[in-house]
Amino acid sequence: MMKLIADSSANLTMLEGVTYQSVPMTIRAGERDFVDDETLDTHELLDYLAAHNGKSSTACPSLDGWLKAFEGADEIFVITITSSLSGTCASAMAARDVYLQSHPEVKIHIFDTLSTGPEMQLLAEKLAELHAKGLPFDVICEKVQEYLATTHLFFSLKSLHNLAQNGRVSKIAAGAIGILGIQILATASLEGTIQPVEKCRGEKKTCAAMVQKLLEADYHGGKVRIHHAENPEAAEALAASLRGHFPEADIEIRPCRGLCSYYAERGGVIVGFETM
Repeated sequence: MMKLIADSSANLTMLEGVTYQSVPMTIRAGERDFVDDETLDTHELLDYLAAHNGKSSTACPSLDGWLKAFEGADEIFVITITSSLSGTCASAMAARDVYLQSHPEVKIHIFDTLSTGPEMQLLAEKLAELHAKGLPFDVICEKVQEYLATTHLFFSLKSLHNLAQNGRVSKIAAGAIGILGIQILATASLEGTIQPVEKCRGEKKTCAAMVQKLLEADYHGGKVRIHHAENPEAAEALAASLRGHFPEADIEIRPCRGLCSYYAERGGVIVGFETM
């Protein structure tokens, strides 16, 4: 049996056509631990964080969490958030090494996406598509890695507070966002880090700038996956603008789960797309 596993930053709880499992990450704030599983109330999480003045942090899945997810399959594909900003990929690799000691016949491949959220979803969908074609394990690994070179990520954020608190961006840069409606438009760099590209004022200008960045990145009507942190209006406006350029574009919108909600913060929009 084949199993596709991703950490919860992929914002997926199921995927049609494959056995899919999400391994939860954890958000910690004050005395609260929010486990990013299917029971998490992201609205409550965002409300709590908005009112919380102390420290907060995130934790990658435990070794035991990965080991339990591996059970019952002989071919396993794992998709993780960027290793440049999280220890999740390293945790998965450590679990793989432990698991293979007692299950040497099992095949496990781990993809470090150097990204998060909707770009991880695109990769998961490609894996499911290739598996449905009956391709061998090694061929799927090769083709998915090639596909990853054709996918990209942009995001717009109204706040950088949590990213700054965790050292992902500078506190100086974070201080300029959110004032007078200023939002930041950023991308995932080739190294999997956060690379700011533009500052915008207001939702309309942010939407226009996002569309322009996708076009400049050679988007020409392929898949787009839009994830948002309680901002469906901005997500729908972006989708409508993209369809104005490419009426037949395959665009899907979904809400962020806990981990992406924590970093995107309320109002954030994350966009994964393909250029192939």
